[in-house]
Amino acid sequence: MQRIGIDVLGIERMAVAIRRSGDRFLRKSFTPAELAYCEGSAERLAGRWAAKEAVIKCFDGTGICFPRRRIEILPASTGAPRVRLIGDARGATVQVSITHQASVAIATATLEMAERPSLLEAPAAVALPVRPRDGHKGTFGTAVVLAGSLGFTGAAYLAATAAARAGAGIVRLLIADGIYPILAAKCTEVIATPVPEVAPGHVGHSAREAVLRHLEGAAAAIVGPGLGRDRSTWRLVYDLVAQVELPMVLDADALNALADNRRLLKKLGKERVLTPHPGEMGRLTGKTAVEINQDRSAAAQSAAQEWGAVVVLKGAHTVVAAPGGQVSVDPHQLPALASGGTGDVLAGIIGGLLAQGCDPFTAAVTGVYVHAEAGRVVAERLGESGLLASDLLIEIPPVMEELRRGGL
Repeated sequence: MQRIGIDVLGIERMAVAIRRSGDRFLRKSFTPAELAYCEGSAERLAGRWAAKEAVIKCFDGTGICFPRRRIEILPASTGAPRVRLIGDARGATVQVSITHQASVAIATATLEMAERPSLLEAPAAVALPVRPRDGHKGTFGTAVVLAGSLGFTGAAYLAATAAARAGAGIVRLLIADGIYPILAAKCTEVIATPVPEVAPGHVGHSAREAVLRHLEGAAAAIVGPGLGRDRSTWRLVYDLVAQVELPMVLDADALNALADNRRLLKKLGKERVLTPHPGEMGRLTGKTAVEINQDRSAAAQSAAQEWGAVVVLKGAHTVVAAPGGQVSVDPHQLPALASGGTGDVLAGIIGGLLAQGCDPFTAAVTGVYVHAEAGRVVAERLGESGLLASDLLIEIPPVMEELRRGGL
């Protein structure tokens, strides 16, 4: 893929900006090394501003975004300008040229990067929520995530951030008081909210009223990633499953809680989405993972009908089954996704789609596909090992945008 960006800036305009806004403006737009090189010269600064704008234009539509402060342009040993992209450029290379004529700075940028792999054919049930042009964050729903515990803060971060990346308008992450400082620092776009804990870093039944209060007005909930196995935590899960009518994704430790109280499985209802891997599915059904994998579709269908909920049986060719008999098998087989935390991302994506109004089956099928496609894009770049769950997050919006451009 090759792209070209061009920008022009009057040198006097830069001089005026410097006089009006001074150091604050300069520090926001240029790196310390650039400021040291330019020594306050409006001509040099204008050239770098125009070059940064040209680079930004090159990346438009690629799913990659670099703000000015993360684009550094300094002279190479030859004197020609050289670009340094501060962050993950996904293999992209950029070259720029800067000229000055008639009191203006003119910059041209050329981008080269590998083409994104074309999407695998999506299952028939894949569909994305509508994004009206006049929508606002309230339009796209609030997702509430109850996740994380001492030692498992990453699960909370991944699930909540994935819900935001999937398009939920507001994401509120409920975590134990003891781990709040960690997640408040790590989650900048998600509303990290502390609730009472029963043990250091563990949410328990004492948080019930606070959790229910935060669920009021929400469009969907995600419960379980990294939540822990304290008995009081499980009591809280049981109450939420039995009493909350919101669409809800139940993952990880929420599934472990249900496996210890199977009578609740028949009271789940059609607004629930369960996301077990074969081991968790075995514990929920009283079977072994080997037995589950002997006929994955049959296992998912049987559980969905018995429990009255949507079941996502994870693994190669993930199976999604609805209580009404609908079944969808995902086309992906991705060893790269066999790493810790990727399931937390999937739960977040599904929850984010539920918050935007997708029905549970559609949200599950679409979430599974988007998650796997994001993994495939990363695997094309990194290979079949070494993928981190956090690598998936930045790829979620481009995959969804490509689906929209294809008419979904």
